[in-house]
Amino acid sequence: MSLFSFPDDARWNHDINAVEFSICVGEYQGTVRVAKIVFRQLLSASASPEKCLEAYHLHRTNFERAAEAKLRRKELSEDGNLDLTGRDLRIG
Repeated sequence: MSLFSFPDDARWNHDINAVEFSICVGEYQGTVRVAKIVFRQLLSASASPEKCLEAYHLHRTNFERAAEAKLRRKELSEDGNLDLTGRDLRIG
C-alpha cells in the first residue's frame, strides 16, 4: 500500500494564479496545482488569492483525495506534476 503525504505548504503562485501544494509518495515528490477558475466554481463567487487559500484549507481532504486519485491514474502534466480541475473535484 502506498502512503501519500501532503506537507502543510499550501501557497499561492502569482505567476500562474493557482494554489499549489506538495504531494509525496515513495520516491515521487511533486506539486499539485489548482487554478483560480476552479476556486471560482467552488466558491460561486470572486476568488481572491486569500479566499482560494481559505477554501483549500476548508476542503483540504477533498483536494488531497483528488490528487491521490489522479496520481494513481498516472495523469501527470508534462512537467511531472498534477493539475486538478473542477472535474477532478466533481464541481459543476
